[in-house]
Amino acid sequence: MTGGAGFIGSHVTEAFLGRGDEVLVLDDLSSGTRENIPAGATLTEVDVADGDRIRETFQDFRPAFVCHLAAQASVTVSVADPAKDFASNVLGTFNVVRSATELGARMAFASTGGALYGEGAPIPTPETYVPQPLSPYGAGKQAGEPYVATLQSFHENGNVVLPLCNVYWPRQKSHGEAGVVAIFSERLLLGQAPIVYGQGTPTRDYVYVGDIARAFASLPDTEAAGTFNLGWGREVSVLEVLDGLQKAAGTDIEPKLEALRPGELTRSAIDSAAAAEAFGWRPQIALDEGLADTFRWYAQHRPG
Repeated sequence: MTGGAGFIGSHVTEAFLGRGDEVLVLDDLSSGTRENIPAGATLTEVDVADGDRIRETFQDFRPAFVCHLAAQASVTVSVADPAKDFASNVLGTFNVVRSATELGARMAFASTGGALYGEGAPIPTPETYVPQPLSPYGAGKQAGEPYVATLQSFHENGNVVLPLCNVYWPRQKSHGEAGVVAIFSERLLLGQAPIVYGQGTPTRDYVYVGDIARAFASLPDTEAAGTFNLGWGREVSVLEVLDGLQKAAGTDIEPKLEALRPGELTRSAIDSAAAAEAFGWRPQIALDEGLADTFRWYAQHRPG
């Protein structure tokens, strides 16, 4: 499990432990934390950009199934420092899939939905749409996908690429480049005005992290191979997300509206019909329920 100390990766780790699997977490702790790693998993600190260390670690552990979630995950950071994004998202993905392939292990790669498909894509966007990324982050994920697919076709190990929509809930950091659900929750708890980019009109496709973890953990028991979007296929505006969190918080704070930042999309939602057909995955947790649960979690876990 690469990136298993991160927000999404730690939930995926929990899901595999719940299956009774032995789980090795590979993480450099640059954004994840030790506290996120569930009891029962083993941590090895390693940067996925270090190909030799990745290969050595894989040869020692000899995984049967690899989930690759380690990534530089910020669009704005990728615009400011594309070399950093390349090292993690292109070189890192190549290193992981190469080492997995050498051992005959299947692999599930967490790609991106909206940032990959770009502006002007049909809504909801199917996997067959030709990607037109706006940012180095989207380009890096696009570059990683063919390595996963090509090595799969050469060695027939049944790799899976999972473009994800906007994932939210516990352990997502509420500062820096976190998702809006975490950031808005923190601002509301502090009584501060949330900053809403794009005047609040940009749309995204929001899915609860438990639904995403369930998708990854179901794959070893299937013969699924190829690319499968994971999302609701529904557009939700940033202001709608804020309204849902304000209801949960019992607040009515006027947001501060600002322009959209470079590299960010105005619209995004992805079609997951192929995942439903191939391995029976559909999201289950409705947005209102998920946002209310999320806000309660942040309220209960505030420092002090």
